[in-house]
Amino acid sequence: MSTPAIAPVQTLLHQAAALLVYQSVLKGDVGQAFLTLLQALRHAERNTAADNIDCLRAYGDWFSALADCKQSWQDYLLTQLLNAENPFTQQVQRTDLSDLAPALIAAARHDLQVLQQMYACSSQQLSQSVKVAAHLTVAPVAWGQEAAPHLHWLRSTLDVVDHWGEALEPLAAHYRQHGVGLLARYKALRWQSGQLVGIATPDPIQVTDLVGYEAQKEALLKNTAFLLNGYPALHVLLYGSRGSGKSSLVKGLLHRYGAAGLRLIEVAKADLVALPAIVETLRDLPQKFIIFVDDLSFEEDEDAYKALKVVLEGNLTARSQNVVVYATSNRRHLIREFFGDRPRPSDGDEIHAWDTVQEKLSFSDRFGLTLTFEPADQKTYLQMIHHLAKQAHITLDAAALEHQALQWATRHNGRSGRSARQFIDFLSADLAMN
Repeated sequence: MSTPAIAPVQTLLHQAAALLVYQSVLKGDVGQAFLTLLQALRHAERNTAADNIDCLRAYGDWFSALADCKQSWQDYLLTQLLNAENPFTQQVQRTDLSDLAPALIAAARHDLQVLQQMYACSSQQLSQSVKVAAHLTVAPVAWGQEAAPHLHWLRSTLDVVDHWGEALEPLAAHYRQHGVGLLARYKALRWQSGQLVGIATPDPIQVTDLVGYEAQKEALLKNTAFLLNGYPALHVLLYGSRGSGKSSLVKGLLHRYGAAGLRLIEVAKADLVALPAIVETLRDLPQKFIIFVDDLSFEEDEDAYKALKVVLEGNLTARSQNVVVYATSNRRHLIREFFGDRPRPSDGDEIHAWDTVQEKLSFSDRFGLTLTFEPADQKTYLQMIHHLAKQAHITLDAAALEHQALQWATRHNGRSGRSARQFIDFLSADLAMN
């Protein structure tokens, strides 16, 4: 890519105002501070005799905004470009570029070339502009930040074209695989107050961190691979003893498959009534979604139970092929049943009461795949201990390590993956302080 000369300030302002679909790129704090700085520089050009202190204030605001986001100006623009949610990016992730309206394609090409002009404004050059405008003897400090590695592919793509508008096809491919807007910025999200909210720091647990339950792990990985490759995937119930790693295994899928387009959406039990609406929101998107429901169980006649049943069994609307539900529970039968529910002849009883009981008992069967996590035996528990100790770089003698681990299990929460993790965390801190 041949780097264009920096356009005059007035031209940059006019171009920014003329953006057709990518206006959101400049709507954040950094983008708005950049435009304010251009306005101040333009004012200084018209008032060369003034001290133009507004330029210094505007430059300081822009510098501070870049420091807050910890990106260079160039990387900020590229990040905003990849995450932009607008008519072009929303449509091109669902359909081929050639099938879009020609006017929309032309607008996207136009905006990319405008953004290329903005990209050419380096911090050093703007610092020098402020020095001249404010009649300083020394230019203000120029913000500098090492280029982000995850943007290398885009920089390389743009480097081989003269005009950014020529890079529309690789950008379209990126939008199709990685999404736009919230789904581009976050791989883990939760449903909160009627909308999706990004999780900036998802649990870092990896599938490889989990020892034991190999058959269950293999089945879950295989089912997730079906989902990612466009084959029918099953809804999954992970049932078993507390602390066995059910939730951690689901969370670990995100780090294994996030780069392949997987998104994990956490939905609390209280929000399950919104589940059909959530699924419809995700239906036509190219990414694949696991709706994660932790510690699932129901009271009788809950609306949440009915909403989940609709998603598991379907209704007149065809099942969404890019969404599955992975739920964990300590209960094999998810709906609480009381002895009073058992059918007894009585004038006031439901005529087909046994059908109601069977409805409750069979709800878990509506998950296509049920994975059972039995309590860990001593051998499995000690395997977990040795695996986690190796990851934590604990070099304690094996016999001493096992002795302490078994004592911990006896005194605390029994033999489980959770107990093993708690023991290793405690031991690591204890060894570090002594």
